[in-house]
Amino acid sequence: MARLIFTQQLSRFTEVPEVETAADNLRDGLEAAFEVNPTLRGYILDEQGDLRFHVVVFIDGKRVMRRNGLHDPLSSNSQVYVLQALSGG
Repeated sequence: MARLIFTQQLSRFTEVPEVETAADNLRDGLEAAFEVNPTLRGYILDEQGDLRFHVVVFIDGKRVMRRNGLHDPLSSNSQVYVLQALSGG
């Protein structure tokens, strides 16, 4: 099963579960996490269902570049990291 891991920076806003899911794409994997903690949805996704700008996702070490759709494939052993994006200069 794919594993979604939310880094601890997000825990200051809401509970961040670690979720194992049989989902075959990122969108469905995130939905599995939102079932565990519905409050997490509003922090991760905007009103259109796209990734918020302050959130970055890596699947198996590769950054998800598209913020909409979220149909990036997951394999049965994928590691998905969801973290707060850093900004500044």
